[in-house]
Amino acid sequence: MQKKLFAEMIGTFWLVFGGCGSAILAAGFPELGIGFAGVALAFGLTVVTMAYAVGGISGGHFNPAVSVGLTVAGRFPAGQLLPYIVAQVVGAIIAAAALYAIASGKAGAELGGFASNGYGEHSPGGYSMVSALLIEVILTAGFLIVILGSTHGRAPTGFAPLAIGLALTLIHLVSIPVDNTSVNPARSTSQALFAGGWALNQLWLFWVAPILGGVLGGLIWKAFGERD
Repeated sequence: MQKKLFAEMIGTFWLVFGGCGSAILAAGFPELGIGFAGVALAFGLTVVTMAYAVGGISGGHFNPAVSVGLTVAGRFPAGQLLPYIVAQVVGAIIAAAALYAIASGKAGAELGGFASNGYGEHSPGGYSMVSALLIEVILTAGFLIVILGSTHGRAPTGFAPLAIGLALTLIHLVSIPVDNTSVNPARSTSQALFAGGWALNQLWLFWVAPILGGVLGGLIWKAFGERD
């Protein structure tokens, strides 16, 4: 169990460090910035790489909403859910702390929202709380269906990390303008802790909506998916 938790911590660290790091350090870099598309790809690549690296140890969740959805679908034991979530949040916070230290090392650094998730005036596109809630639920549910389908016994072996990583890239391409994309409460928590203020006040949505989406995705899969 300790190896599984450590793998989840390392995997979530990599997801936050790579994904949020791309947003904080590279997205708006003058003239050569990677933009929204680059950030979306970075998040997808973090999942692909770590799913191949440590997925065989822990299952490669790296996300509390994924762990909840897998539990609802009967793919993950409920007794391990809380330790997994704790490991994921710890890994995310360590990554955010490292990013904060790096980003603060630039003269005159202005960290702004620190890649935090937000709605209303803190949405990149000015989208409302309802818009953020809906898109997080829908996209997290879809993410769970992709995860459950691609890791099913009938699916081609060895390709699940690619499908999951591409799905996360697509999710970010759709929703970064709405709320900076969460679908992952650990990722949202880690950034909000360092941004403070409004980010912490709005953090509740980025726990509630992804968890609801994870539950919905797990239930949908149970309704039509084949038994493993």
